[in-house]
Amino acid sequence: MTDTQHANPSQPNHQHLGYRSPLETRNASREMRELWSEQRKFSTWRRIWLALAESQHELGMPVTRAQVEAIRNHLDDIDFAAAAEHERRLRHDVMAHVHTLGDAAPEARAIIHFGATSQDVVCNADTLVLRDALAITAGKLARVVDRFADFARKWRALPTLGFTHFQPAQPTTVGKRATLWAQDFVIALEQVEFAIQALRLRGLRGATGTQASYLGLLDGDGARVDELEQKFAAKLGWPTERMLAVCGQTYPRIVDAQVVAALAIAASAVHKCATDIRLLANKKEIEEPFEKDQIGSSAMAYKRNPMRCERACGLSRFVMGLVNDPLQTHATQWLERTLDDSSNRRLVLPEAFLALDGALDIMSNVAEGLVVWEATVTANLAAELPFMASENIMLAATRAGADRQEAHEVIRVHSMAAAEEVKRFGRLNDLMERLKRDPFFAKVDLDGALDPTTFVGRAPEQVDRFIATVVEPVRRRHAGALHAKAELRV
Repeated sequence: MTDTQHANPSQPNHQHLGYRSPLETRNASREMRELWSEQRKFSTWRRIWLALAESQHELGMPVTRAQVEAIRNHLDDIDFAAAAEHERRLRHDVMAHVHTLGDAAPEARAIIHFGATSQDVVCNADTLVLRDALAITAGKLARVVDRFADFARKWRALPTLGFTHFQPAQPTTVGKRATLWAQDFVIALEQVEFAIQALRLRGLRGATGTQASYLGLLDGDGARVDELEQKFAAKLGWPTERMLAVCGQTYPRIVDAQVVAALAIAASAVHKCATDIRLLANKKEIEEPFEKDQIGSSAMAYKRNPMRCERACGLSRFVMGLVNDPLQTHATQWLERTLDDSSNRRLVLPEAFLALDGALDIMSNVAEGLVVWEATVTANLAAELPFMASENIMLAATRAGADRQEAHEVIRVHSMAAAEEVKRFGRLNDLMERLKRDPFFAKVDLDGALDPTTFVGRAPEQVDRFIATVVEPVRRRHAGALHAKAELRV
């Protein structure tokens, strides 16, 4: 801060006058933010130029070892001010950075970008970044699966009221419900893993994908063009068998649509899970972590708002809303390419990853500290269980010799009366007391009919099987990502 600002605190702090994305300041992790940073982008461009120059040198093209090493010595020391000045003059971002690298490595200036077109740099660099961003996302999805699986195992057998249409339904268990969340994340993870495997490097294809410039540089020898491209891919650490067979000026923008769709599927899993937790928080059954000094409301001091899950829903909704953009971008890439893809992709691709990254960190944090209020879970179930037990009671009465239709009518009458007491007068459900007083059910074990564990079917067993057959393979595939702990920034 300047002396003037210290002297006059009423003046605005100019550092904060410009817009900064909340994905940068509040939500996304440092790892994902650095991956989509300008430093990473342009240092990757320089690695593309290095791989090109080194491959050309090895094929005997007019590129010297000294020129290759000059590029290698300046992969990360980017003069962003100089690059901005070049771009203001040239109105071309790739050429601006060609000149900036040439300024840093003058001995290599003559061969930087030799034979290449802009998308030989940009598309290949973007593919490398997409691969790494998808890998981070896959690891975080696996971590969420792991955390909810631990939660499911702990609460595998605790009966809880089930809901369909958000109305009381047949009981399940707290752990079984958590496997439904985890399964959504597993499906999302499979989509992200597929997107990783589906990525193809564009390679060295020239202005419209025909490789004409490289064919000219290599005296019309197509085999040497292929060798140049294979060397180039190998130096970038990319499997040479996973390259596009054909392309226009860019890699097909349908790939971006495929990637963002995978992210949106993951975002949908986040939104569904976080919404369920918010609903259960209202029931006072399950709550997200709440820290000692955390404030739920500026006015209502008693509040424990589910702000983490709410934020996860907001971020996820943003990601899901981005799906249409890359679809439209691909659909409007006339013939070999139009440039209206660029400005849109600069927004959609990083922001989709950054927003989902923040949402996944939230869900990992929530899953690690999810609180179950067991007494409330049990009480809420007990309040509804008599109605759900009515069929079992009817069958027990029939086995004891009663007429089935008569048993049905007696239970129906008592159930309607008990429901009236609950809804009209706010009293407790007294159905079981009514049935116990009725001589019709004297031979029926009414207390045994209310054992919650008899209503959950195979739910505990399903939890065990899900963890063994679905979660454990995920844990093995992503073992390295499971130990990290999500730290929320606000």
